[in-house]
Amino acid sequence: MSQAETRDYPHAVRAAVLREVGEPMAVETIRLRAVGPGDVRVRIDQTGVCHSDLSLARGVLAQPLPAVLGHEACGTIAEIGDEVTDLAAGQRVILLWITPCGHCFHCTHDEPHLCATGSTRAHEPYAVTAAGEPVYPGLTVGSFAEQTVVPRGAVVAVPDDIDTADAALLGCAVTTGVGAVVATAKVTSGSSVLVIGLGGVGLSVLQGARLAGASTVIAVDRNTDKAHQAKAAGATHFVAADDDTKKAVRALTEKRGADYAFDCVGSSRTIRDMWSMTRRGGAATVVGIGGKDDMVSFSALELFHFARTLRGCVAGSLDAVADMPRFFDWVRSGELDLRGLVTGHGALAEVNHALDELAAGRGVRTLLTPAEGAR
Repeated sequence: MSQAETRDYPHAVRAAVLREVGEPMAVETIRLRAVGPGDVRVRIDQTGVCHSDLSLARGVLAQPLPAVLGHEACGTIAEIGDEVTDLAAGQRVILLWITPCGHCFHCTHDEPHLCATGSTRAHEPYAVTAAGEPVYPGLTVGSFAEQTVVPRGAVVAVPDDIDTADAALLGCAVTTGVGAVVATAKVTSGSSVLVIGLGGVGLSVLQGARLAGASTVIAVDRNTDKAHQAKAAGATHFVAADDDTKKAVRALTEKRGADYAFDCVGSSRTIRDMWSMTRRGGAATVVGIGGKDDMVSFSALELFHFARTLRGCVAGSLDAVADMPRFFDWVRSGELDLRGLVTGHGALAEVNHALDELAAGRGVRTLLTPAEGAR
């Protein structure tokens, strides 16, 4: 690497690099770009392995390659740019995978989670390989690495009394799931709630339903081993995903269907199942991220007749900066139990195993410690 290239990319770190869709990631050395005036360089202390990372790794979601995936993380600031005045080195932060610009239509209409440029950095190189190839940050963060460089607006400071592991999960799964309940669907007290898919987001939706005061909370998953986790998260009933699921849900909701339903899988099949298990006039929310070619069909008559609301949910429909203090309060009070989401821990090199566990429907959240065992 030339002297100029070393100046532009001065930070050598170890990272799990995805070079080909469907192939395992390998830990190698990359060089992060220099910190700009409005940037922060963050040491990744803990990062969760999310189903969205699996979708990127398997090609369900598009991502320029080579890339460093990972977006749900808590880290410690190692360096700040000259224009960053409200943070300091040594401070812990949650990394955000959507960075609101603050001035587009959505940002100025209380929809920062839909920012027009909030995710564009996933398509902009932020590092280079040892051979000088550009490297892209998966979902803008690139937390499957010892460090990353992001704009100041892509981090939220963590209070001293919030544990690093809890803070990492607030970067995606918990805020997305709970936000889907309290901000997107606005579940009311005493209502019935159906949740399909019990990964980290689905279990967080269950906790959100409990926070909202739902009286009947039905959890559905193909893996019956998750029944205990579902009950611990707030489910009043667990139903296995099989040919009798719809009948069971109807029986638990006075044959009407659920007032509010959430699909946390993101497939055409589960979206249709959710729709059919929502009561007439109820609200169905798609939280899971599906493929662009996986089409869902509805007849014109059923849309009219059932009068259900069908909507999508991006990042829990939250303003991460404004809403995060409420999540910190829920963690402090014990109303949010984040430790129950964690089913494994590992070093950076174990990222492929963690993704395989997700694909098999076994793991919920593996927390990786990138600096541990990376070399």
